[in-house]
This record gives sequence, C-alpha cells and structure tokens, in this order.
Amino acid sequence: MYNLAREPPGGAHDDGSGAGTRSVGAGGSGRMARVTETSPSRTWLIRVPRGLVVLVGAPASGKTSFVRALIARGQVDEGAVISSDRIRAGLFGTAPVSDAADARVFEERDRRIVARLAAGRCAIAESTNVTPEARARLMAIARRFDAPVTALRFDPDVAGLLRQNAERGRPDTTSADVHAYAAVMARHATAEQLRSEGVAAVHDVPGRAQGTTPAEAAAWFSVE
Repeated sequence: MYNLAREPPGGAHDDGSGAGTRSVGAGGSGRMARVTETSPSRTWLIRVPRGLVVLVGAPASGKTSFVRALIARGQVDEGAVISSDRIRAGLFGTAPVSDAADARVFEERDRRIVARLAAGRCAIAESTNVTPEARARLMAIARRFDAPVTALRFDPDVAGLLRQNAERGRPDTTSADVHAYAAVMARHATAEQLRSEGVAAVHDVPGRAQGTTPAEAAAWFSVE
C-alpha cells in the first residue's frame, strides 16, 4: 500500500533548504518571464534556476509524466531526476518494503541529490513531498550548497487524482491513499506554506484540468 509512511522524516540528516516563493498559473511572478506572443495564444516561460527543484503532489498527480516530458524535450538530463519510487524499485523490486528499507531508499535519494548539487548541477526531487517534515530534509540539503530551491506544485482535484490513479493501474496506490495525500497536500503544501519554509519560487504546474498535456506543461519551463 502506498501511504504517508513513505514520506521521509525530516531532520534525520543535516542536508538541504531554500528561500521565499510565489505561485503562478498563466499569470506571473517569481522567476517567470513573459516571452513572445505567438499565434493564436500567448506563450509564457517560467525560468527555473539551477539548484534543487522539489516536486510536490499526491500520487497520480502528474509528477512523473511531467519530468519525463522535461527529459524528452532536452530540458534536463535523465540523471537530474531523483525519483524515490525508481530508487525503491531498483533496490527492492516490486515487493513491499519495511520502514528500515524505505529509510535506505531516502538515504540513497539524498546521496544522489548531494552529488548533483555539489557538482553545481540541477537536481529534481521526485517524490510526494507533501509534508513539511519531508521538505525540511530537502531544504537542509540545499542549504549546505547555497542552492536555490524551486517548488513545483501538482494539485488536481480529488476526482482528477482518482481518475489518473485508476489509469496508472498501480495496485500499491489505493483510493484511500490518494484521499489521504490530497488532504495533507491541502493542509500543509499551499504556496503560502512553501514560501514560509524558505522556498525561493513556487509554481503550479498545469495539467489535465487545465486542458494541458505533460508536454505542453513542460514547454512552459526553462530549467537552467
């Protein structure tokens, strides 16, 4: 079962942080700049500085599809995306894992993020990150390297999450899991909360509810 126990505890490592933020849709702020007007619609570009990019969203919210689109567009190299799910599968396959094993997953995730930031490269933390404790751990890492932190929020409504989860066909993620993560996201991962934690910029990533495909959403962003 996919549950909030997979959110890593905060404070266990002396590892990462960020700075302020601002939420955007098709409007603007933070590090977003208007580019040219194209026919028939206006094009916007959100500039994400090199540093730590924290994806924030419940399971099935579109995070993986979005980063795959970034890679496909050549926006980031594949090694920039540090996925806790992929690390878990690489270490333990599809079998359920213990708390101790899951701790090992996040230790490996942290190690990979540290290696990227130490080399002055972008790192994208692809896990749910809906709790303040999980984000504090990442913020501590970024702070060690004076790396800016950008948060990308994925926040479909619950009905949309349930549809997307059903389409994924993952038996480890139940509808109860989706509801639980969505509730925590609503309470503890608002743009205002992320700003209060010191994130440098917050952007809402458009999705199906906005009639936007992952490829179209990825085209909004320029990752340095």
